[in-house]
Amino acid sequence: MSDWHIQGTYMETCSCEYLCPCIFTNMEGKPSEGRCDVAFCFMIDEGEIDGVKLDGVKAVVLMSSPTVMIEGGMTGGLIVDDSASDEQVQAIATIMSGQVGGPMGAMAPLVEEIKGIERRPIEFSKDGMSYSLKAGELMEHRLEGVPSPVVEKEPIKIKNTIHPANHELALARATYSKFDAFGISWEDSSGTRNGHFAPFSWSNAQA
Repeated sequence: MSDWHIQGTYMETCSCEYLCPCIFTNMEGKPSEGRCDVAFCFMIDEGEIDGVKLDGVKAVVLMSSPTVMIEGGMTGGLIVDDSASDEQVQAIATIMSGQVGGPMGAMAPLVEEIKGIERRPIEFSKDGMSYSLKAGELMEHRLEGVPSPVVEKEPIKIKNTIHPANHELALARATYSKFDAFGISWEDSSGTRNGHFAPFSWSNAQA
């Protein structure tokens, strides 16, 4: 198996009401909408696989779970920043599909179908606890961290949870989400939906 590593910043929003039941039920809770549509977003600061440098690459794994996540049947696809080279796109696809192990390798048995790869300009911004990302016309979302009542300018965090990005996640509310790709269609601006952000650091040594 290839030796590889990537690290950087992660953010997500999903269609579940805050707080997403997957987080506190170990993926055994029923999504608040009956299904869960989610965008896992990765801004890679540094990384490499098989000699392909991945520094600065941005990617979104857009997924839909038809029911309780642990029961599988998920579908979705990958969006990669259009500034990435063909080699980088293939390398990211290999990692995000779980073909080379790591956290997504643990999730792979739950995924029924990957519907493809799209390339779009991906714009990411961060200001304090405000995060946003846009991938062309395919998806856009914004979130605000939930402020801690005890640590100024820090979000509330949940630890020791089952999540591919990190076992410690900041809690956030999505202020806007729009997904329109790979058969996934979702839009919400109610401010009641779930979000997370965290640093991430992955390698093939992880399960």
